[in-house]
Amino acid sequence: MAEQSGRGIHFGSGKPVKASVWNEDTQPPSKVLDCLFNPTDYSFAKRNDWASGSPTGGDVPLVNFSSGGAISLTVQLLFDTLTLASDGSDTTPQDVREYTEKLLDLMKIDPSTADSSKGTPGRPPRVSFRWGRFWSFKSVLTSVNQNFTLFWDDGRPIRATLTASFQQVETEGTYPPQNPTSVARPEKVRTVLPGETIDAIAFSEYGDSSRWRAIADFNHLDNPLRLRVGQQLALPPLR
Repeated sequence: MAEQSGRGIHFGSGKPVKASVWNEDTQPPSKVLDCLFNPTDYSFAKRNDWASGSPTGGDVPLVNFSSGGAISLTVQLLFDTLTLASDGSDTTPQDVREYTEKLLDLMKIDPSTADSSKGTPGRPPRVSFRWGRFWSFKSVLTSVNQNFTLFWDDGRPIRATLTASFQQVETEGTYPPQNPTSVARPEKVRTVLPGETIDAIAFSEYGDSSRWRAIADFNHLDNPLRLRVGQQLALPPLR
């Protein structure tokens, strides 16, 4: 089994981009969870299956390739609401499960995926783990292990470590672009003018103010309600 890991200190300038988990079954894909802290490391693993034949007069049997296994991503995420409380005005930290349950919910069957006319049962949604603009891993969640390590005086958990495993659902050839030179070209780019809001831009460009979500997702906007004058927005080709 081949393994590859990303580990180390994060370099760069400005505010770090938050890693996030998205539901890929919604149209457009919707962000489910922003990680409170970016992972310090993650690992990929892939295995191939080989079938052993009968030895032909030797000690080592012949092997024939059977099938390729899916790539899996394993990442450990820290959630700590005590840190959030100490950084802000709140003195009492939230129950950390308000964050972690969002990830666990993606392990549950989504009734909207069932199709009674075809006899297809429901399934959990397809998801993606994204970090910044340059890579995402389209997958399904195969396991989530949750470990609570700190508690408030009333017993509520305020710190948890989640170990999540994602399994690839698309071949590498159909992955979304992974680097800035291969990102899909937008239909056009629009510069934000004074007083403009993202829903007004969506109505102006597409005739439908509800398309603001597609613009926000395409540009990875953390807060679509706070556009800057002069900010450039790439407009996705919607039909």
